[in-house]
Amino acid sequence: MRKDFAAISVFMVVAILLAGYFMRMDNENFIMSSRIRIATGGESGIYYALGDALASLLEKELKMMVTVIPSGGSIDNINLLRNDRADIAFVQNDIMSYAYNGTNLFSSEGAFRDFYAVASLYPEPCQIVARRDITGITDLKGKRVSIGAEGSGTELNALQILDAYGIGYADINVDHLGFSASVNAFREGKIDAFFCTAGVPTPAVSELVETGEALILSIGDAHASLIISQYPYYSRQAIPKGTYPGIEEEVEAVAVKAALVASSKLSDNTVFSIMRIIFENSAEMVKDLPGINLSRSTATEGLSIPLHPGAERFLFE
Repeated sequence: MRKDFAAISVFMVVAILLAGYFMRMDNENFIMSSRIRIATGGESGIYYALGDALASLLEKELKMMVTVIPSGGSIDNINLLRNDRADIAFVQNDIMSYAYNGTNLFSSEGAFRDFYAVASLYPEPCQIVARRDITGITDLKGKRVSIGAEGSGTELNALQILDAYGIGYADINVDHLGFSASVNAFREGKIDAFFCTAGVPTPAVSELVETGEALILSIGDAHASLIISQYPYYSRQAIPKGTYPGIEEEVEAVAVKAALVASSKLSDNTVFSIMRIIFENSAEMVKDLPGINLSRSTATEGLSIPLHPGAERFLFE
């Protein structure tokens, strides 16, 4: 009898502990004290602004301890995830696919599969900012052009666009500058043009256009078709007139998608909660970013790798 009673007692204690554990796992309070590291981009760019806004919301709503990491952008962010130095990151959808499959810029490192897509966020037109006396992409020949930080997603976009016009490294004076450095170099007259892959309007670009220093070059229809046929992650994206002050005509561009990705080590509940915070507070997140719209209805557009189970649960259950 005593043995039976003891066995039953042990069973009950184990059952209670397990029940408490799983209840805790299903409760968002379980992640209230979690530490989250968000890999973003340059401090004057949209990735950083969104990451900073998301961090404030996670700290306020979920009592998380959040670190916002400035970075060189998509490729840098993938490497931060790979080296376990970030938990979630903003990336371009083309870079996300290259990393997952170990192709293009990631062919030497090999495929990186320890991360998931969380959400597609907004289109990022590939913008070509140039002095006002430069009226077309072919005019970039012989000019000093920043094509983005070396090994960045912007550099890859720039090379693919220039290639469609028959322009290579040998045809321009190349500078490898990140976004903030490109803006500063342009202001100082050290470069004639720079590439910028970002949501519009991009604040620093707005300032250059508004002061009359710059314009945005259009990508011709035939060249856009060629780029899209070669690289299916691109889509046509017009920048409407009035997006930038002083530009009164629509600018034709190609765009990739900005996306949020997460380490496979991040729990389903954590990702579910992050998704809830983003889409319940989307207006708050983008209040200082006119033209950026975060919508649950487009959260899977352009995603080319598996969706995190926590994100899948949020979007489809």
